[in-house]
Amino acid sequence: MNALTNNTPNRRTFILQSVTGLGAVAVATQASAQAMVDEKDPQAAALAYKADASTVDKAKQPKFAAGQNCGSCALFQGKASDASGGCPLFAGKKVSSKGWCSAYAKKA
Repeated sequence: MNALTNNTPNRRTFILQSVTGLGAVAVATQASAQAMVDEKDPQAAALAYKADASTVDKAKQPKFAAGQNCGSCALFQGKASDASGGCPLFAGKKVSSKGWCSAYAKKA
């Protein structure tokens, strides 16, 4: 058998595959890290989203009640103890568990 027809992996092939694999893992990890919703985002502004529920203007948002926050909302995709989590209203972005928006719906 000559070196060109030998199918056993060698060190060079292993290193190249390892580097490629590590690069793929790094890209996947970065892609899974979602950005936080910005209060100035058009969707967030339309829903009166605030990253801190204590800053909600009760005069402008009569539906707001003390104790309401994203962590206790039925739409929050995370545990109430998580600092942030996903929300289907803001696809691809995270909301603060201490936040609030006008679509708040108490978890059952």
